[in-house]
Amino acid sequence: MSAGVRHDVAMVNIGAIVLNVSDRHRASGFWSKALGYQPTPENPDFLVDPAGKGARLHLDETDRTHLDLWAEPGQQQAEVERLLALGATKPDWVYPEDADFVVLADPDGNLFCVIGD
Repeated sequence: MSAGVRHDVAMVNIGAIVLNVSDRHRASGFWSKALGYQPTPENPDFLVDPAGKGARLHLDETDRTHLDLWAEPGQQQAEVERLLALGATKPDWVYPEDADFVVLADPDGNLFCVIGD
């Protein structure tokens, strides 16, 4: 455990739910109507609530379904350490050079990402 890391205070929130789909366009039509979400102008695979509530829905044909937890600026490493102390594990993962995420697994083996820095 690192000094100064509080294990009882979350510094992350669910920024996106990554949903594995077989057809992004069909899924976008369904989820847009089901949730009232709209595709973002910069990436139509991200759907957001126009009122700014709730997490983004990221539709992906290649990635598995998982949560993206967004860390506060400058807090990614502290949050990773906090989650590891709570029982998360760090699976073997091949990261791209410019990765802004850390892959962890919950105690049941469900993968999730901590996004930040």
